[in-house]
Amino acid sequence: MSECRPSRRGLAALLAAAPAAAAAPAAAQTAPKPFSRDDARAVVRDARKIVRPDGIEELRQVELGGVPQWISVRGRDRRNPILLFVHGGPASTEMPTSWLYQGAWEDFFTVVQWDQRGAGKTAATTDNPAIMPTVTIERMVQDGEELVAHLRERYGKRKIFVLGHSWGTVIGLNLAHRRPDWLHAYVGMGQLLCWQENERVSYAFALREAKADNNAEALKDLQAIAPYPPPDRPATLDEVIKERIWVIHYGGLTMGRSDFDYDLNARKIAPEYADRDLSPPGFKDGEALVRLLPDLTAMDLRKITTLKTPVFVFAGRRDYQTPSQIAAAWLETVKAPKKGLFWFEHSAHMMHIEQPGKVLLHLVQDVRPIAAKAGDVAPEDRAGVD
Repeated sequence: MSECRPSRRGLAALLAAAPAAAAAPAAAQTAPKPFSRDDARAVVRDARKIVRPDGIEELRQVELGGVPQWISVRGRDRRNPILLFVHGGPASTEMPTSWLYQGAWEDFFTVVQWDQRGAGKTAATTDNPAIMPTVTIERMVQDGEELVAHLRERYGKRKIFVLGHSWGTVIGLNLAHRRPDWLHAYVGMGQLLCWQENERVSYAFALREAKADNNAEALKDLQAIAPYPPPDRPATLDEVIKERIWVIHYGGLTMGRSDFDYDLNARKIAPEYADRDLSPPGFKDGEALVRLLPDLTAMDLRKITTLKTPVFVFAGRRDYQTPSQIAAAWLETVKAPKKGLFWFEHSAHMMHIEQPGKVLLHLVQDVRPIAAKAGDVAPEDRAGVD
């Protein structure tokens, strides 16, 4: 029978050929399925799945001001402090881009992303024409208060952290001023304080860069809206857009980038989102800003000079969307139990994406210890307690 036994070389060839032979009929019968956007979402969703039994991963609605609004709640240990991220825009949600930077935060915080009224998943599941008249600073701040109250009750927390970004800093700073007893601390990232001063400095930057660049198109657009901001009325959406196009072009939104495509493209494969959430029915791009412009034009939060909760400002050195020099000057006037100004030398307005490691470093080393001192972290994980 030895003559029927395959040689070593023959056996190796048979084994090598077997997978290809097995696959051949399937390959011949069906072409590979194109890799879709939903496939990409599933990959990201699975990769960031929280598997620890003491972790938390929720995507759900909570009613705020009579409007069901979507939140994401994620963290690897529910005993850690809650960090509520209040997105900017208005209507520029962070939930669909959070997969880019948030994963490491979830080791140290239970992170809550909130799609505000008239934005993102919330806009996709509400009657936007009916909701838009309620988009005011006061109503949005009240929504924020209701959300903080909900988080404290549901997760058994006496206090939480609030991090506001851009427009979200208007909500966040008002929360810190009104409800200091509910907060461990407030973090303002791209802090907006006075719209008129903000726009004046931002416009001057764009005009200065356009002149230095000898950019005829930019100069034409910017000079067409002068004086900007208008001294006697709210700016129009068209005026704001014209100014912002050139601020973005010259890296005032993201340092070293002339557009925002990287963020917009990341949203397309957000694991929490479907296509409908990216383009909500009845949603008009920019309408939330139009609704808020009268309120914003009259707003000057620099008058808030006393806070009863710690306050930290994360400031991008190249930020001309919400120029950091305004926030830095304001913080010098503020009296608070604790305060800190942290500069991000290689960032503009999007420092959580531009320098994510440094944002995490400050959150863990400078912000989280406040909760650790209060015992609001996992008992075996109290690093940073003085």
